[in-house]
Order: sequence, then structure tokens, then C-alpha cells
Amino acid sequence: MITIQDLNNSYRSKSNIIKTRLAEFGDILRNSDDNKLFEEMVFCILTAGTSAKLCLEVIPEIKDIIHSGSKEQITQKLRGCYRFYNIRADYIFITREYLKNEFNLEIGKMLLSFEDPLERRDFLAQNKNIKGLGYKESSHFLRNIGFKGYAILDKHIISFLNELGVINEAKSPSNRKKYIEIECGYKEFAINNGFDIDELDLLLWSEKTGTILK
Repeated sequence: MITIQDLNNSYRSKSNIIKTRLAEFGDILRNSDDNKLFEEMVFCILTAGTSAKLCLEVIPEIKDIIHSGSKEQITQKLRGCYRFYNIRADYIFITREYLKNEFNLEIGKMLLSFEDPLERRDFLAQNKNIKGLGYKESSHFLRNIGFKGYAILDKHIISFLNELGVINEAKSPSNRKKYIEIECGYKEFAINNGFDIDELDLLLWSEKTGTILK
């Protein structure tokens, strides 16, 4: 069972790399073009049901086709390196065509147009034309491109929140109301114990996986 003291000790040893990784995320929104933002979105579409480490290996294999390829071409490219190639190719293609038709694929401009961070995430998570991004992966995507203050409630974070007594059971949220409820508890725990909200996510994730990825 992990304790607050354990987290503080671990943070002291990992704080530099955690801060560096978050700074890297911030640079993406400030300095990258919309093609890069779409690649980050595709990364998050792919991570559902599989590992972030695997998806980091997959993205370089498909980045030459996801921006303009047909659904069949994306499927074929994914087939050799990713398990759920049919459904995820469909998600990528439908999402890209929607963003292209509605926003000229100007993802950064579109996301920055939202003043309310919850509305920004709701737009991604509830939009039927954006496939594969529920609340967890919408939060993941927004964090990975530099937005702050979103909790990524994956199984590792949920498990820790349960161990720490923040939630009563290690069960992933099934809807928006429950996600925000757990997220509020997570944020309250972070603030009350002197942790930055975004840094705590990477800290907890690294405690379960042994790495600080994305």
C-alpha cells in the first residue's frame, strides 16, 4: 500500500524528468503544426486497449499515411504493427475527415477557441464524429499537447486513487458525471498534499509502470 511519504520520496527522485516531460508537452501546442497535433490525437486513439509504449512504436510506422491515406491504406499500414487495425483505422479516417471538413484540420486553433477547459474536453469526448476519444483519452490528448489541469483516469491512476482512499473502489468512471467526480477528488487530493495536478499524474503512472512516457 503506497503512502503520501512514499509519493514524496519518489517525487524528489523523479521531479526533474517529470517537469521536463511536461515542458515538452507544452512545446507541442506552442511550436508544432496541426499535422503534429493530429499525430498526437491518433496516438491517443490507438492507446485505448493497448500500451502507450507500443503506440509510440506504431506512430512512426503510420505517420506517412494518416494525413492523406484512404481508410483501406491506413488499415493496411496498421495491419503489420497493431492488433486492432480495422476499427482504429476507421476511427482515424472518420476523425480526420471530420476535422478537415469542419475545421480545415486547424486543430490548435479549434481547441484554443474554447475558454472553458471542460467544454474543450466535452467537445472531443462527446463528439460523435471524433472516434475513439472518450473522457480518458480526450484528457490524455489534451495533456500531451500542452493543456493543463486534466486528470487521465486510466487503470493505473484509478488503482492508486483507490489505495490512497480518494475513491472507494478501483472502478473506471462510466460517464461524464462520474469522471468529473473522480477528477475533482483527484485534484483535491493533489492540492491538499502539495502536488501539482499534472505532475502527480506522471508520478503515479510511473509508480505503476516504472517509466515516464506520455
